Amino acid sequence: MVERWTRERRLEHTRSVLLDAAEEVFAEKGFTPATLDDIARAAGYTKGAIYKHFDTKEELFLAVSDRYWRRYFDNFAEVMSSASRVGADELDEIAERWRQLSIDRGAEHAALGLEFTLYLLRNPEARERVEAKRAEVVDQLAEFIVEGMSQLGATLLIEPSTFARALVATSDSVVLGSQLDAVDLYRPMVEMYVSVIKLPD
Repeated sequence: MVERWTRERRLEHTRSVLLDAAEEVFAEKGFTPATLDDIARAAGYTKGAIYKHFDTKEELFLAVSDRYWRRYFDNFAEVMSSASRVGADELDEIAERWRQLSIDRGAEHAALGLEFTLYLLRNPEARERVEAKRAEVVDQLAEFIVEGMSQLGATLLIEPSTFARALVATSDSVVLGSQLDAVDLYRPMVEMYVSVIKLPD
């Protein structure tokens, strides 16, 4: 018997396919040259399908970025969940997972984050258009972090929104700095992140 998808499941599937396509098209073409037509074509949908989920190209880009940060934090939380302490081995494993995620994603994706920032700086009207959405992405990431910390029984020593903003502000730069300069910034940055997390005794 063929499983019948609910409307919600179909919408979720479509959104996921659109995000996958957007991630690839943005990486290949860059944020500004990429068009919604390009993304719709790559996803196998019409541009109208995109507008059912995202109001603007900027909003679609923010959703792609948000999904990456969640993947990173999932990996982080997975390692932390089995740790009674955060020693050298745990830090090494978190850094290695982040490094691998970055390699799988490609440096082009990290460069996109900086390209998008430059785009917003040069286009105040676009910045105003997505200001609330950018804040929403940070708030959602902060909530995601709070849930992860709760599952670990850990405590954040700074505000969750500050931690979320720090992740957003630094992750792409760490990837690019590591690749361009052939240095490992993952491990020291993980140490900095962990320094604001208190695990249960």
